[in-house]
Amino acid sequence: MIDRRDLGSWISGPQLAEGDFPGRRLGMPRTGPGSVGRTGRRVLGLCIDWAASYAIAAAFLGGSQLTILAVFAVEQVLLVGLVGHGLGHRLAGLTVRRLDGGPVGVPRAALRTLLLCLVIPAVVFDPDQRGVHDKAAGTVVVRL
Repeated sequence: MIDRRDLGSWISGPQLAEGDFPGRRLGMPRTGPGSVGRTGRRVLGLCIDWAASYAIAAAFLGGSQLTILAVFAVEQVLLVGLVGHGLGHRLAGLTVRRLDGGPVGVPRAALRTLLLCLVIPAVVFDPDQRGVHDKAAGTVVVRL
């Protein structure tokens, strides 16, 4: 059973110490290019990617939920793996990169996408705003 005192901290998510910011432990700036992409931009990018996937699936593949998910997955693996961002990330001013700054590559993008499609790994994140999918792939979403 959850203690009521613990419930507030559980709902509020990971906490940062006073003066700390997402990405500091990763050597990233607080704001601007190269800083960790914040939740609002990430959700906007996801919505754009999902809408584009829906439109493609509906127009060419029948539009079932599974085909929408498949189109989304293919878009994520190919675009994130090859150029570092999907359509939605690009329009939201974000990119995905490895922690060492290198390109993501298709194998890491495939692992990241598989976990992203499971949803839960994407909504469980650390103080640096890296979801389980990003941690497993060794990636981080940053501002352009």
